[in-house]
Amino acid sequence: MAAERPVIIVGHGARFDMDAIVAFAESLGCPVLTTFKAKGLIADDHPLGCGVLGRSGTPIASHFMNESDVLLVLGASFSNHTGITPKKPTIQVDYDRMALGKFHPVDVPIWGEIGRTMDILREALADGKPASKDHRDEIAERWDIWRTEKARRRDDDRGKGLNSATVFEALGDAAPTDAIMCVDVGNNAYSFGRYFESRGHAFLMSGYLGSIGFALPAALGAWVATQEKGTRWQGRKVISVSGDGGFAQYMGEFNTAVLHGMNVTHVVLADGELGKISKEQRSGNWDVWKTTLTNPSFAAYAENCGGLGIRVTDPAALRDALTRALAHEGPSLVEVMTDPRLI
Repeated sequence: MAAERPVIIVGHGARFDMDAIVAFAESLGCPVLTTFKAKGLIADDHPLGCGVLGRSGTPIASHFMNESDVLLVLGASFSNHTGITPKKPTIQVDYDRMALGKFHPVDVPIWGEIGRTMDILREALADGKPASKDHRDEIAERWDIWRTEKARRRDDDRGKGLNSATVFEALGDAAPTDAIMCVDVGNNAYSFGRYFESRGHAFLMSGYLGSIGFALPAALGAWVATQEKGTRWQGRKVISVSGDGGFAQYMGEFNTAVLHGMNVTHVVLADGELGKISKEQRSGNWDVWKTTLTNPSFAAYAENCGGLGIRVTDPAALRDALTRALAHEGPSLVEVMTDPRLI
């Protein structure tokens, strides 16, 4: 009741309770951040949505967490990847008692069903005058700052491939708003979380397990779900994104997609190396060792399998390539030659 800058942090465990969470947030006018695994549970174009918090996140989310005076954390694991600060007064709600205060003490641990807890809190606050300010204007200002910075990054060019800001801006414009997006592991995933703006998209990812190669097999499973009549998934477009290291681990499954006529589009960010491992080696002041990849043309491979394959080396050709691939009836692949440093 007394907090002027409350912030809600939503984890994957809150995915079935978003109606109640958003209603509660709207009653306070407070920012809603998500963990990477919960990306898209509140759309980035919602007036209170601030994107992903943590290593794969936006400076918008970091700003509001740092400026908050209380955190309400719902269904989140407090993983290191997310970086929820222990320095703020924290109310944690989870149905799993073992998750409460698992990594550091929280001020108010609540064992309960998240949606029902939100309803109870909203009813209680309605009887008083919460001190919370309406943050919608500040959130919009922070999005403007971040979009200006993303535009600057899209101009970065070392002559060694496209930058990630350009790739995900184009993919965000091309992908249907209800698309199912399957996310892999590596630098491509960090950039996806940071740059891709969610609207009505659904996201599938392996969480923080480091399961490289996850995206394409997940897309095949998601496509099967879209064939189930009468479900909310029926007919939705399935798009998967990976690096070249991840795609190479399961590239044989593109044949499975061709065999069954799966309408799946896979986007490969091909930078010729295991970029995240290279980055970790550099950050440890070690030599970059054994991360270089020797790749075939993945676009030509897709064509040989019987699908559509398009290779992109010029930023000006990217949007047309994505549009063609997404419109193709059957499996398609867009191989984007990217710069491993411009992530």
